[in-house]
Amino acid sequence: MDSPVVTTLPREGLLTALFSIAVVLVIMNTAMFNVALPDVTAAFGISASATSWIVTGYSIMFSISSITFSRLSDFMPIRRLLTIGLLTLGAASVGGFFSSSFLLLLIVRIAQASGSGAVISLSMVLFTRYVPLDRRGKAMATIMSAVSLGLGLGPVAGGAIVEYLGWHWLFAVTAAVLLLVPFFHTLLPKEAPSQGSFDGLGGLLLGIGTTGLLLFLTSGLWIGLAAGLASLAIFVFRIRRVPEPFILPALFRNRSYMVLALVGIASYLCSFATLFLLPQILIHLFGFTASHAGLVIFPGSLLAIIVSRKVGRVIDRYGNAGILLYAPLLVLGATVLFALFAGHSWIAIMLVYMLMSLSFTSLQSGVSNEISRILPSGQIGSGMGLFQLLQFVSGAFSIAMSASALEWQHGLPLPDAYANIYWGLSVAALIAIVSAFAYRRSSRAESLIDMADA
Repeated sequence: MDSPVVTTLPREGLLTALFSIAVVLVIMNTAMFNVALPDVTAAFGISASATSWIVTGYSIMFSISSITFSRLSDFMPIRRLLTIGLLTLGAASVGGFFSSSFLLLLIVRIAQASGSGAVISLSMVLFTRYVPLDRRGKAMATIMSAVSLGLGLGPVAGGAIVEYLGWHWLFAVTAAVLLLVPFFHTLLPKEAPSQGSFDGLGGLLLGIGTTGLLLFLTSGLWIGLAAGLASLAIFVFRIRRVPEPFILPALFRNRSYMVLALVGIASYLCSFATLFLLPQILIHLFGFTASHAGLVIFPGSLLAIIVSRKVGRVIDRYGNAGILLYAPLLVLGATVLFALFAGHSWIAIMLVYMLMSLSFTSLQSGVSNEISRILPSGQIGSGMGLFQLLQFVSGAFSIAMSASALEWQHGLPLPDAYANIYWGLSVAALIAIVSAFAYRRSSRAESLIDMADA
C-alpha cells in the first residue's frame, strides 16, 4: 500500500542534486580511508590489528547512526536531524585534519560515522515522504548512483591524496559537507515535531548486538559474538513489550518487506565483496598501484551515474517489477563472469564491474522504491533504517568472509582462490533471484485477492 505524500518539495531537483553531492562525499569518506591504513600504521607505530579499528569502529557507528536518524525522523524534523548530522561530520573532519595521535584519530573517525549515517537514511525518508510515486524512482536511482560514484571515486581520490599530500588531507575532502548546510537549511521543508519517544535502551541493545557481531566478523572475537547474540535476544524481547520500540515489530511480520529486504541484502553482499576483492586482484595479480586500481573500477561507477536517470524514468513509468525481475539476473551474470575471468584480465574486470555496478544501482533503486511504496507512512523511518542496517551488516559480513576465504585458500594459486570466492558469491545472487521471484508471486496473489474483494 502506498504511503501518503504530504506535499511536494519546492526545489525537488536541486535538493536531489545536493543530497547526491552529500552522499558522494559520505561514501568517499567510507571508501578512501582504507588505502591510508598502511600509512597510519607507520605514522603512529602501531600494529595492523590496532589500525583496523579505524575501519571497524567507523562501520559499527555508521550502521547504528543510520537506523537512529531514520527512527528519529518519525517524530523530529528532517531538517534539524540532517543539520546535526552534517555539522557533526564536518566538525569531526576538521578535527581529524589536525589529529596528532591514534586515539584522537579513532575518536574523530567514529564521530564522522555518527554524522554520516544521517545523509543516506534521511534522503530516503525525505523522498518517500514528499516525492510522489510517479517521480520517486528517479530520485531513488539518483541517490543509488551517487553511492556507486562515491565507491568508485573513493579508492582513486584516496590513493592520489595519500600518495601526494598525506592521509591528513582525506579529512579536508569530507569537511566540504559544511558548505552544504546552509543550502539544506534553506530548502528543506519546515516540519513541526510530532509526539513520540525515542527508545534509547533499545537502540543501545541493538548497538551492542551489532558491535558484537561486527567484531566477530572482522576480528574473530568469540566474546563479541556471545555479547552480540545476548544483546540482540534482549532487544527482540524488549521491542515486543514497549509501546514505541526502536524498531517496530510489525516490520518483521511483514513478509513482503522482509523478502524485499533479502533481495537488497543479497545484492549488497555481492557488491561490497567485489569492492573489497577487486583492488587486491588488480594489485596482487596485475601489479597495479592503489590509485591505478581505482581507475579500473571507476568506469563502472561512472556508468551507474550516467544511466541512473534512465533507470529512474523506467521505474517511474513502468514500476519496480521489471527491475526486480531482471537486475538480480545481471548480478548473477556479473559474479559468474568474475569467477571465470577476474584472475586473467584486468580489462575483463573493468567491463564486468560496469555490469555489476549498473545492476547493483538499478536493483537498489527498485528495492528502495518498492519498500517506500508498500510500507505505511508511520513505518517508513523505522523500515528504511532497518533495511540499511541489514545491508551494512551484510556488507561487513561479505568482506570478513572474503578475507577469511583468502586465508583458507593460501595454498592455491591466487586466480583460483578469487574464482572460488566469486562462485560462492553466485549463491548470494541466486538468493536475490529467488527472493525477487517470491516477492513477485506474493504481490500477484495479493492483487488478485484485492480484486476479488472489490
